[in-house]
Amino acid sequence: MAKSRPAPLLQPRLKLDDPGAVIDLDRQLAAAERLPPAQIATRQLAQLATLAHHFAQTSPRFADRLRAARLAPGDLARKDRFANLPPIDRHWLQDTRGLFASAVPAGHEPLVTNSTSGSTGEPVTVVRTHVSQLIWLANIAREHRWRGTDFASPLASIRAHVAAPRPMPTWGAPADFLRRSGPSVALPITWDAVELYQYLAAFRPGNLLVYPTTLTALIDIAETRGSFLAPGGVIRTIGETVTPYLRKRCEDVFGTALQDTYSSQEIGHIAIQCPDHGGYHATSESVLVEVLRPDGSPCLSGETGMVVVTDLFNHATPIIRYAIGDHAEMGAPCACGRTALRLARIMGRERNMIVMPDGTRHWPLVGFDRFRDLAPVRQYQLLQHDPLHIEARFATTRPVSAAEDTALRDHLHAALGHPFALDLRYFTEDLPGSRSGKFEEFRRLF
Repeated sequence: MAKSRPAPLLQPRLKLDDPGAVIDLDRQLAAAERLPPAQIATRQLAQLATLAHHFAQTSPRFADRLRAARLAPGDLARKDRFANLPPIDRHWLQDTRGLFASAVPAGHEPLVTNSTSGSTGEPVTVVRTHVSQLIWLANIAREHRWRGTDFASPLASIRAHVAAPRPMPTWGAPADFLRRSGPSVALPITWDAVELYQYLAAFRPGNLLVYPTTLTALIDIAETRGSFLAPGGVIRTIGETVTPYLRKRCEDVFGTALQDTYSSQEIGHIAIQCPDHGGYHATSESVLVEVLRPDGSPCLSGETGMVVVTDLFNHATPIIRYAIGDHAEMGAPCACGRTALRLARIMGRERNMIVMPDGTRHWPLVGFDRFRDLAPVRQYQLLQHDPLHIEARFATTRPVSAAEDTALRDHLHAALGHPFALDLRYFTEDLPGSRSGKFEEFRRLF
C-alpha cells in the first residue's frame, strides 16, 4: 500500500473575494506556528514535491533544470536530494523563455505579473497566482495578530507609485476583514521629508508603514520639531535593511520599538520580526527559507550566509531554491515558542558589502551616525567603483566648509580601515533612490 503524502501546512480556500478565506488561512497559520520543526520540514518538502511535479509538466525551463541536476520531481521531498538542486539567481529568472507555467490548477487564477524595481539594474518579472495574494493577505493578518494592532487608530503608509495623497475611510484589506478600522492615507515616497512630516503631524497616525530610509529622514526632523505619531503609536518598516542604530533612534524619538518585515516582490513575506524577542521568524508555512554557507551547506546559529528561498504555493513561476541576493545571520530557536526557522539579523545584499584591496568583504560599519556631527549632512550614500575608489555623496543643508570636508574624509578613512581614494560630492537636493523608492546607503558597483 502506497504511503500517503503529508498534508501541506496551508490549504487555502480558493475564493479571493471571500474575507473568510483570509481569516481561515490565518487560523491555519496560527495552528502551524508551534509545530515541531521536523514536522514543518517534512510537510514543506511534501508540498514542494507536488509543486515540482506541476512545473515538470508545465515549465520547460524548470524541467530542464531538474534534468541537469539528475533529479525527478519526487526527489525534492527528500532533504538530501533537495540539497542537490543547485540554487538559481536573478539572472536565471530574468530569462523568461519557457519559464512560466503553461497552466495553473483550477481556482488559482487570476494571475498577476509583478516586476521588481530594478534598483540593481537587473529587474525580475514573476507571475503570481491569486493563492499567492491570499497568502500575502493572511501573513499581514498574522502580523496584526502577533502585534495586537489597534485598528481604530489612523494608518499612514508612505509608498512608491503614489502620485498624491490617497485618503480612505478604512485601512482596506485585510484589516477590513478582521474588524472595523479607522481612516488611512497613502502618501508619495517622492515627497520631500519636510512635506511628509507636515502632513503626518496634521494626520497624527497611530500606525505608520514606511521604508527605513524615509523613516531616518523623518526622525531627523522629529528630533527638533517633535513627534507626529499619536500616543502609543506603532512604526512598521518594509523594503530595506534595518540597522540597530535606526531602531535605537526610533525608540529615542518616538518612544516605540520599530517593527520590521522581511519581504520581496518575487516571494511576498519571507520572515516577520518576533513580537516578543529579537530576530525574525520565517513564514515557513508558505516559504522554505535556507541560509547557506559558500559551499552550500546550511549555516548554524550565529553564522551568516546566503538567503535562499522557495515559494511553496506559486504554481505560475517556479521560484525554487532562489538565491535572492540577501545575507542573514542564523538565529537560535526563539524563547517565544514559535518553531519556524529564525533569522537573528538581516544583513543586507551582496552588493552592499565593501570589497577591501586584499579581496576580503564585509558590510561597512563606518559610523554613519557621526556624519551629522562633522558637517551639515542630512542624507548620504557611498558608492564603491573598484577596490580602491569610493564615491561619497552627501545631501547637505548648507555649503560644506573646507574643514568639514577634511573631517568627513578623515572619518571615512578611519572607519573604513583603509585609505581609499575618496571622491566627495555634495548636493542641495535629496539623493535619488530607485523607482520603487528604496535607497541603499552603501552600494558596490562592480
